[in-house]
Amino acid sequence: MAGSLLTPVQQRGREALERLGLPTRREESWRLTDLGRLQRFADLPIASGAVHPGELPPAASGVLRLVLDGVADPLADVTLPSGLSVLEPIELEQALGHTLDRCGCADAWPVELNHASCHQVLALRGRGELPPLELVICGGTGLSTTRVLLLLEESAHLDLFQVVLGTGASAHSHVLEAHLGQDARLNHGCLATATGESSLLAHVAVEQEPRSHYAFTSVVQGWSFGRLEPRVVQVDGQARTELRGLAISAAEQQMATHSAVRFDGPDGELDQLQKCLASGRSHAIFNGAIQVPRDAQRTNAAQLSRNLLLSERARIDTKPELEIIADDVRCAHGATVSQLQDDELFYLRSRGISADAAASLLLRGVCQEVIDQLPDAALPWSPLQRVMEGMSP
Repeated sequence: MAGSLLTPVQQRGREALERLGLPTRREESWRLTDLGRLQRFADLPIASGAVHPGELPPAASGVLRLVLDGVADPLADVTLPSGLSVLEPIELEQALGHTLDRCGCADAWPVELNHASCHQVLALRGRGELPPLELVICGGTGLSTTRVLLLLEESAHLDLFQVVLGTGASAHSHVLEAHLGQDARLNHGCLATATGESSLLAHVAVEQEPRSHYAFTSVVQGWSFGRLEPRVVQVDGQARTELRGLAISAAEQQMATHSAVRFDGPDGELDQLQKCLASGRSHAIFNGAIQVPRDAQRTNAAQLSRNLLLSERARIDTKPELEIIADDVRCAHGATVSQLQDDELFYLRSRGISADAAASLLLRGVCQEVIDQLPDAALPWSPLQRVMEGMSP
């Protein structure tokens, strides 16, 4: 699982945190962050003891479920299916951190925090057509730290569904690295929901070889303070990336999504849709960076940010960042910030639907476009119902 292999990683993380200190607003990626909440996150004690997440819905048929809390062994008493195996220590030593380096985030503050406090890593290799995999990530009071490394070999195919659960004063630091070999396909979904004063810092780093296909759908709601950072690099181009995100904030919450996609070769594709819904006095942030260097000719990238303000005091900041040096590309982006449309609400109310029910119907439609892209393993979790209940006053 890890053991002594993580000792130098932990030491590196602690030294880096001492050197870096807390991020400041002089750093562009942290300019809008509530640094007081980040400081409280950093000051939390490490959660101790294995945590049971409580009653979970039964996993979907044929889905392998693993529970990660940063303490107990998620593979205890588990028989892995054919095609899925645990990395040998020497393989883990060689692969751990490689994709973080390639994606340019190995020394990011949230990653170094994870380095400093993580005591185990779930490291798996996938071959061929794999059964669906579900990872349930949970923790108790204090900071729970989890880390996953996934290597998909050439032509491997996996549906991966992650559930992150937050309650009370829990906090999660999570890092996932995934390497996709040629022609590999990873359909990756994440449902992260919380109640109370829970906080989340999550990094997803993905490295794609030619003709691979990576689809990432994230649904994040209920975190008092949250930051999700998906980072993807197409190492030689000729790959396809799809990013779908739904981030919902309410009350005094702050939820940020910072994505980055880099094309290091020609004929790469990106299709990205990010939605933010903010109500109460909450603050939603989206920053989407796309890098197209000179070698990435014939790149076809599209990014769309669609946002809904659901109260007068809510705030949404959205910022596309396109760095395009190649001259033979198709790159498009768009961003909108709006409210529920009066004409749509009027139409529903004219059919005898109450104002609250009409607003709920419209919000369901906004959310469902992203939620429908989650892997089938999400169905027992009723993600749309969970999100809508979380949005209720």
